[in-house]
Amino acid sequence: MNYISDILYWISTGLLVPVIILLIFFFIRSLILIGNFFGQYIAIRKTEAMLRKEFAELTPANLDQLVDKLPKKSNSLVIRYIRKVMEVKDSPAHVSRLLADYEIMADKDLAISKTLNKMGPMLGLMGTLIPMGPALVGLAAGDISSMAYNMQVAFATTVVGLFVAAIGFVTQQVKQRWYLQDMTNLEFLSEMFNEKKNA
Repeated sequence: MNYISDILYWISTGLLVPVIILLIFFFIRSLILIGNFFGQYIAIRKTEAMLRKEFAELTPANLDQLVDKLPKKSNSLVIRYIRKVMEVKDSPAHVSRLLADYEIMADKDLAISKTLNKMGPMLGLMGTLIPMGPALVGLAAGDISSMAYNMQVAFATTVVGLFVAAIGFVTQQVKQRWYLQDMTNLEFLSEMFNEKKNA
């Protein structure tokens, strides 16, 4: 039994370095995500205000003029897909496929936020529990400095893991709202084409 316990202890202790490396990687990735998120936020604010105005005035009669009112140079995903939908407006099958493609692209953009949201707490908890074994051994042996070092590692990994998860959670919630609004606009545009065709 002691032999099996020793194997588990060695495995868990050996995982500490990979866990810390992954936490550092996800921490850096979360900082990059914050930068991209703010850039995306500024672009979406401009696009959303413009689209809200245009879609409020949209009717089957002036539907074909929408493409001329869109910004010529825009990196916005929804603007690109509005243009694509306008190109294949006479084919409901192609429009449906474009809407599905948009959902896939939106989910792909959300993937890093979802990963950070889930992996942050997992790695943080692993990074907390792994050093606790050596810390307790140090405490039993009277080695206070070893115990203090291991506890420091345990608390640091917890904080970093929670920070990573918080960034993932917040960005995921906000981006989901953005993409839901954009998907609503694309579906509305699709329905307008059907209405014009049936008129």
